[in-house]
Amino acid sequence: MSESDENRSEPDESPPPPKGPVPTDAMGGVERPAPGPLDPLAAERFSTLEVVGHNSRDLIIVLDDEGTIIYGNPVAQELFGLTPEVGVGANALDFVHPEDAPRVAEHFEELLTTPGASVRDTIRALKANGEIRELEIVSTNSFDHPLVRGVVINGRDVTQRNLYHSQLEMLEERFRLAFEENMAPMSFADHDDHILAVNDAFCQMTGYGREELLGRDSTLFTFPEDFGITEESHRRAVTGDLDHVRYVKRYRCKDGRVIVVEISRAPARDAEGNIIYFVFSERDITEERALTAQLSRQALQDPLTGLANRTLFEDRLLQAHARVVRRGGLGAVFLMDLDDFKGVNDTYGHVVGDELLRSIGRRLEGLTRSSDTLCRFGGDEFLYLAEELTDAREVDALAERILNALNEPFDIAGASLTQRASLGAAVWDSSRQDTSALIQDADVALYEAKRLGRGRYVTFTPTMHNEAANRFTLIQELAQAEARGELAMYFQPLIELATGSIRGFEALMRWRHPTRGMVPPDVFIPLAEQNHLIVELGAFAIREALAAAASFDGAGDGDAPYVSVNLSARQFHDPHLVASISSALEESGVAPRRLVLEVTETVALTDVSQTRLVMSQLHRLGIGVALDDFGTGFSSLSYLVHLRPRIIKIDQSFVRPTSRGPESDAILELIILLGRKLNMTMVAEGVETAEQLERLRSFECEYGQGFFWSPAVPLDEVSNFFRSGAVTVN
Repeated sequence: MSESDENRSEPDESPPPPKGPVPTDAMGGVERPAPGPLDPLAAERFSTLEVVGHNSRDLIIVLDDEGTIIYGNPVAQELFGLTPEVGVGANALDFVHPEDAPRVAEHFEELLTTPGASVRDTIRALKANGEIRELEIVSTNSFDHPLVRGVVINGRDVTQRNLYHSQLEMLEERFRLAFEENMAPMSFADHDDHILAVNDAFCQMTGYGREELLGRDSTLFTFPEDFGITEESHRRAVTGDLDHVRYVKRYRCKDGRVIVVEISRAPARDAEGNIIYFVFSERDITEERALTAQLSRQALQDPLTGLANRTLFEDRLLQAHARVVRRGGLGAVFLMDLDDFKGVNDTYGHVVGDELLRSIGRRLEGLTRSSDTLCRFGGDEFLYLAEELTDAREVDALAERILNALNEPFDIAGASLTQRASLGAAVWDSSRQDTSALIQDADVALYEAKRLGRGRYVTFTPTMHNEAANRFTLIQELAQAEARGELAMYFQPLIELATGSIRGFEALMRWRHPTRGMVPPDVFIPLAEQNHLIVELGAFAIREALAAAASFDGAGDGDAPYVSVNLSARQFHDPHLVASISSALEESGVAPRRLVLEVTETVALTDVSQTRLVMSQLHRLGIGVALDDFGTGFSSLSYLVHLRPRIIKIDQSFVRPTSRGPESDAILELIILLGRKLNMTMVAEGVETAEQLERLRSFECEYGQGFFWSPAVPLDEVSNFFRSGAVTVN
């Protein structure tokens, strides 16, 4: 099929209308001059040309020397509406677009001067209905031809072809812009992965120029450890396993930088579906990956220590549980809480406290096995997940290692800090159905470790759940106890040993529960100390004790007795302590000298500088301070001169030792002698027998307190002591 056949078979499409005006008739068609009748010579020529042009697929028109149409073949007839009767005899310029007519007329005049000459041109022609078509024509001077004797115009309709070419050029320009000017790095490669073309963005990304890249494969800039990634995707694309492939690999740029690139590969195919080349579109995701990694670390790591956070730990715990279920063995969760870490923050500040936490984290990391996970749970708590354990002895050994990791002091900001911790463990085997309560179980065991004296570790047992639930219920009920009138202060006398006279009363809190009866103080006081309740209960105790002291005025002989109230660690370090006590004294009207605040030796020595500050403030108010449970702490004697308490209460373990002997007597005598030398009042606690009383009197101890005289009694029974005037000591 000839090119004209292809053009003829394509549907006509109308190009934009001509720029100049086109004359039209009343029916909307092109206005044509009326043709004249054919003369005999024209008729003879028409008959001859009809034979020549009838079967031609090209347009054939013959003009005389005036430019008049003397013949048009069927193609011309169809295009312009010519018939032997209509159109022949019209001027050819009537069928030419007005803007092209001057050029066509000029070419026609040139042809007439040179027999046999030809002119090639592309013109716009007007169909009978006014439609514009583009024609590619060759006009030849054939006046010397015996049969033709005229200008022969041979042409074809190239409207559709030109439209295709225009569209193709536009598409090619768009593609060029999309490739060359694209901000995304792009390249073409052949079947062997050799680069055919690259754009500027690709060169900028890799640092290589076009001349260095063309004809090379991707190994030139691929990071060595990522060799094979492109080759595998190429193989799958060529074999048809995957049409569009997306993958990530690393590039080593010309300047040595290593970047991470996301690559999209797609084949370009011909009409038969064969792969012509591959198109690569790429994206540098190095910063994106770094940001993702950073966000991942932030989401899964503790920002202070860099250890795993709770989210990551719980995920690892879930996986560890599944492994134990599949493989057997044991797993364990250890929850470690630092003992009195608040004292570090209060003494040295949070900067030192934070550095201590980081140092502890690093030290624990040093003993963490590769199969285990260490987590900062929050605050001063750490979680340790141990896997691949075989028996309980390994659990015990690992717990000891964790606690022993803190034995050596920490050197931070010029200070040597000794930090202890308590540890709770929850152990599971393949029979454990889920992990939801393992951390809670470890927390319950941790509480038990602290209750037993801190600095130790306890493994969870099922019975602890009931105890924990009972503690929780008690805490909730204790919070309402004051409002329900269930709390009261009981008073135990402090006796002058030489005379048997009452010197004062220690106010002790009692809780009468509506269903449990009397709840022992050693049960509910530790519960209150674990939360804010101890501050509220302490304030209640001071108010009630001062109210009782006010009622002692004028009772009995001599000076009115004082009252002493125990302070918890939280109360003693409460910054509002002095102000609240001053307010309570003013409200009660009791002289400050008749109030004694008892603080245990352990609490006082936790932060000596803070203790000295608080005690000096209390001394200025005239309030006495007693050092309770003296002798049970460590290094206490060296601090007595600095703290200067008004009263020292000798712990009952010295008053009634487990085994009586010369050594125990010597220790008790030395404690009493030390107090006298320092001009401090000595009170012996826990006196229960006459023998103990005589022993104390022999060592010249001034005061005593204990069941020998009376247990703590309600306020309404205190009057019995005053009626008797004194307590007999013989």
